[in-house]
Amino acid sequence: MYKNDGYVRRYSESFKLKILAELTKGNHSKRQIALTYGIQSSTINVWIKKYDRKNLMNTRVTVQTDDELSRIKALQKELKQLKDLLIKKGLR
Repeated sequence: MYKNDGYVRRYSESFKLKILAELTKGNHSKRQIALTYGIQSSTINVWIKKYDRKNLMNTRVTVQTDDELSRIKALQKELKQLKDLLIKKGLR
């Protein structure tokens, strides 16, 4: 529950647990979930504490596919080549 324009919004237990379950899945950040459902991240933090789910407090999930990893490696290689070229040209 939070105050917004002078009123207090109350959420059902099932809604709170649904939000925590979505956060547990790791597909979306706390901020994304808060924006999707129109609630404050701080409200989710209160529920995390209430339901003793402290493992969700600062959850950050990074999902990378093989394609993404390959692209990152290619970009890192390209960056190294560019840096080497700058050094060779005396610009760095």
